[in-house]
Amino acid sequence: MSRILRNFLFLPLLLVALTSWGSDFRVGIGRKTITPEFPIWLNGYAARQTASEGKSYDLWAKALVIEENPHSKVVIVTVDVLGLSREITSQVSDRVFKKYGITRSQLLFNSSHTHAAPVIWPALSGMFNFTPAEFQAVIRYNHQLTDDIVTVIDMAVAGLVPMEIECGHGTAGFGMNRRGTAVTVSDPDVPIIRFSTPAGKIQAILCGYACHNTTLGPDNTLVNGDYSGYAMIELEKVFPGSTAFFITGCGADQGPVPGGTIELAEQNGKTLADAVQKALAGNLHKVRPPIRTDFTTANLEFPPMDLDQYQKDILSDDFYVRNRAKLILEAFNKGWDITRFPYPVQAIRFNKDLTILGMGGEVVVDYSLNMKKQYPDENLFVAGYCSEVTCYIPSLRILKEGGYEANSSMIFYGLPGPFSDNVEDLVTAAIHKVMKGTGAKK
Repeated sequence: MSRILRNFLFLPLLLVALTSWGSDFRVGIGRKTITPEFPIWLNGYAARQTASEGKSYDLWAKALVIEENPHSKVVIVTVDVLGLSREITSQVSDRVFKKYGITRSQLLFNSSHTHAAPVIWPALSGMFNFTPAEFQAVIRYNHQLTDDIVTVIDMAVAGLVPMEIECGHGTAGFGMNRRGTAVTVSDPDVPIIRFSTPAGKIQAILCGYACHNTTLGPDNTLVNGDYSGYAMIELEKVFPGSTAFFITGCGADQGPVPGGTIELAEQNGKTLADAVQKALAGNLHKVRPPIRTDFTTANLEFPPMDLDQYQKDILSDDFYVRNRAKLILEAFNKGWDITRFPYPVQAIRFNKDLTILGMGGEVVVDYSLNMKKQYPDENLFVAGYCSEVTCYIPSLRILKEGGYEANSSMIFYGLPGPFSDNVEDLVTAAIHKVMKGTGAKK
């Protein structure tokens, strides 16, 4: 074989080597619209009087696969819904493991918690009194969403290419504590992660913020991703060809101000997008391997069941109270254990550069602020609304204060509640377990 021919055959291999040189990771991106094609009840507001009547823009399921090597990778899935169910995350996890060997600790789900997306049954099922046809529409959507999430993961796995990963932080101020109590803490942090080609072109942006996606109220009947959806649209306009991902932080007791209209949702989205752009133009830090992951389930506890009270509640004139009592008494009569609540917590750590802490449910801001204090040497990206979203997770402070997040929300979620006083201790112990499991130290 001539030297010229040998050089010609070697050239593609050389180009591949040069392209991947300096990249510690391969990253794949998948995305698919999950906008319903039929009228369907939207989630989040008991006061809503009618099913959806169209859309403002599309909802999305998106996936990022971050691969250190064929045996070490993580998958991050973001979905524009109020919250995923245990049924959906379990089915997706099982299918992804069978296809790719990706374990549960390597798979992070996060819901944007928009209150203008279809109902994901059975979360907040106590809010609704569906007709058979309406219920079938909800279940069909849930089944399709399960398939769609697997599809975006497939797309991301198939599209792995060398990328550089960098992270940083910005701030935004429209998320305000909504409880109106003496303690009104908030978390203005906007953590960001940038994914770019070795040549520097941005391919994906992942950002977070601790605030409810409730700029739009119960009078809205249009499918809409709220402020986070508008922020992602804005970022993808500013960075053509990129995919923007949003991870909801510990914003269970935080609300967007101002709020009430689509125009204000766009305004809040623009504020978040501006904060991300400013952070991207600032001092970013390289994210390096290795990847370490851990996942655990804590058993949160409820106080002893007050059978007399539920027997009274099932005769109540209040539909929501009656509905919750029906669920609890059915479980009690079938001998199911309703004294414990399985609660998922996970951590994904990239060397000493970045740790994503993923907590299930609607997590109040106290947890994010406390963990940042307890792990001052860790670059923490703290997320609520991960895995399944099946209730609020209050701190002890909020549990003692009472109110919606601690007490009455449990009626709509169909759980016995409130939690026992050790809820924060049990959640914190689970956090320490997964942080230790990934090598983090307090």
